[in-house]
Amino acid sequence: MPHAHDPAPAACENCETPLQGAFCHRCGQSTHSPVRHASHAIEEVFESFWHLDGRIFRTLRDLLVPGRVAARYLAGQRVRYVAPMRLFVILTLLTFFVAKFLVDGATFAIAADSLDRETHGRIAAATTVAEVVQVRDDVLSDLEETRRVTGALPGVRTQLDGAEALLRQQAQARIHALGGDAGAGAHEDGTAQGEAAARDATAAADSPTPPTIGGPLAERIERNLMRMRDDPDAFSRALLGAAPTALFILVPLFALLLKLAYLFQRRLYLEHVVIALYSHAALMLGLLLVFCCALAGGWLAPHAGWAARALGWGQTLLLCALPLYLLAMQRRVYGQSWPWTLIKFAAIGPLYVVLFLSVAIPMAGYALYAA
Repeated sequence: MPHAHDPAPAACENCETPLQGAFCHRCGQSTHSPVRHASHAIEEVFESFWHLDGRIFRTLRDLLVPGRVAARYLAGQRVRYVAPMRLFVILTLLTFFVAKFLVDGATFAIAADSLDRETHGRIAAATTVAEVVQVRDDVLSDLEETRRVTGALPGVRTQLDGAEALLRQQAQARIHALGGDAGAGAHEDGTAQGEAAARDATAAADSPTPPTIGGPLAERIERNLMRMRDDPDAFSRALLGAAPTALFILVPLFALLLKLAYLFQRRLYLEHVVIALYSHAALMLGLLLVFCCALAGGWLAPHAGWAARALGWGQTLLLCALPLYLLAMQRRVYGQSWPWTLIKFAAIGPLYVVLFLSVAIPMAGYALYAA
């Protein structure tokens, strides 16, 4: 077995061709062995995904200048940049991964010191122990469902536990004020609920189920409508989950729109595909920065309000800059006058938004239906 400090082999270990450098000129295999060197193994993992030979950083840097990467790539300077499809895939997956944390956190994060005002009011307005227990158990049920869905998110479980503890404390204080016992109330309420559930189950078993119009399909739709009523943010999460796939579908359609808009430039369709991929990659990079600012702002808000406000202004500026960036990119790559570029941008932009919604909304609806 070769020692960890063995020198580079004289011949390629793959095709046995004599080596004259760090790569075999016949098969292209590197002399670095991930089996003999842990550093090479780590490098290979990162290189296979990022190609960390300087291109990813150079590409991201030049991507900040509208149209520079696409124009140079189409001009033949391809080796210095990450390929458009690879860059688009990496940024899209990373952006929506961060967005999922942001949306779920905004949807389900419940501060331990601030329960919903309606819950406060319901507990305060309860006049009997049974009413307090009912309110408490209803909210606990909602918290348990939230914990089941988002418990894996960082920090959310702690907030939910704090909210539950505060709820139990307030309910117990109200029960004590009414002269009751929280434990007994919970037991009596649980017994009553169990008996009611048993009676309902018996009645349902004895009476025939009324026919549902539309059969199983309508039943499933009705069940999902009830779920959306109980969880209004379910569709937003489904839409977020469908967005990456929708973008992959829309890239060739966006390239087709560019082809039609610039038909007389006689560019190949694949050139428009490259422009579409780099446009989407720039859009994903901008959204990624917006989402990161939002996450950082949420963390900084309790500690440094001025920094959170600054990040909020940064998010606004980034969102306003994205359409201006895409406009400038279209102007630079295609080289037409500003009036013609504005006209074509104003036509393609709204149409693209309509196409995105027409693809993403049905996909989100199907995801909810199939769940």
